[in-house]
Amino acid sequence: MCEVHHAEKYILCPQCDLLVALPHLENGHKADCPRCGTTLTTQWEAPRQRPTAYALAALFMLFLSNLFPFINMKVAGVTSEVTLLEIPGVMFSEDYASLGTFFMLFVQLVPAFCLITILLLVNRVAMLQAWKKRLARVLFQLKTWGMAEIFLAGVLVSFVKLMAYGDIGIGSSFIPWCLFCVLQLRAFQCVDRRWLWDDIGDMPHYQVPLQVGVSGIRQGLRSCSCCTAILPADRERCPRCKVKGHVRRKHSLQWTMALLITSIMLYLPANILPIMITDLLGDKMPSTIMAGVILLWSEGSYPVAMVIFIASIMVPTLKMIAIAWLCWDANGHGRRDSERMHLIYEVVEFVGRWSMIDVFVIAVLSALVRMGALMNIYPAIGALMFALVVIMTMFAAMTFDPRLSWDREPGSDHEESSEHGK
Repeated sequence: MCEVHHAEKYILCPQCDLLVALPHLENGHKADCPRCGTTLTTQWEAPRQRPTAYALAALFMLFLSNLFPFINMKVAGVTSEVTLLEIPGVMFSEDYASLGTFFMLFVQLVPAFCLITILLLVNRVAMLQAWKKRLARVLFQLKTWGMAEIFLAGVLVSFVKLMAYGDIGIGSSFIPWCLFCVLQLRAFQCVDRRWLWDDIGDMPHYQVPLQVGVSGIRQGLRSCSCCTAILPADRERCPRCKVKGHVRRKHSLQWTMALLITSIMLYLPANILPIMITDLLGDKMPSTIMAGVILLWSEGSYPVAMVIFIASIMVPTLKMIAIAWLCWDANGHGRRDSERMHLIYEVVEFVGRWSMIDVFVIAVLSALVRMGALMNIYPAIGALMFALVVIMTMFAAMTFDPRLSWDREPGSDHEESSEHGK
């Protein structure tokens, strides 16, 4: 049925483009898209106090994490300990400035910047409206690139690898870092995109006949990819957040395929070339990703060997196959199984970052294992290649427009979104 609605009460699903009527939400509940199940908005209790508390606590834990030794190792009476800030320093000293930069950006600077931005925005700190909008845009673009928890997983894998050589211990900053990982994830979770943008500025008024349960493209509408505002399809720039957009991402499939091909070209040398070099009593032993998995397996560390194999071998390979499949389906091939394609897309988006675990393992080993003439570990060119593979596949997933898969579905009517407790 066609009615005139206030656009503020409705949303176009960013994943499948369905126009959904948002129900009244109690605190602790969320609204999901009835077609693809994507979470559209969440009603948090104390939406200012909760993220503020988590963000402040996380920043304090991050500060403590950088003050004291992080982990230590003792081999044949020789002790080595490292702080978090020394890890990228080793990368720079070994002429791997790119890896050191990745570490500083993804592990510390991006999460810290996002937490500070959350504090500024949810507490309505006085600043120019243009700056608020710019910070909000950057916040939601950078969230994906924070990898503090992935680095923590890499540290735990490093412990298992190093146990064969000596005694491993944690420093005073290890527990604060674990707390930082949990708190920063919770702070991000408690900030709802739609609520934050409504708090920054009013949604553009657009009172026209809206058909709930019909895709936006069929009604001449588009969703702003940044602030979720409903806009006319021919309006290029959103009046609220000032972000340019289109009904569908321009050249989405071309960009995705170009990035995918680049990833494949980098993936072969990343697996052939050594990712690190172990110098044991003057004997230098290069190691590839697969060689590391085999070594762990032969030493009986089956769970860790499986984690590395899945994260560093299986996930990148399957992710590239999945992205190619998504492009093939969106280009008009396949069986029009949009629900399956949507599930594949969600999995690709979620697991992509976790392939960086092996890069962080190398960073930890290179920084910690500095035992003079006894034993040293250095990063190698394969680590940089592999990091670039992960980054390129992440960009490929970001440039793909999942709504292209749903555009092939015949129109279906849905009356309202489903509601779930959190």
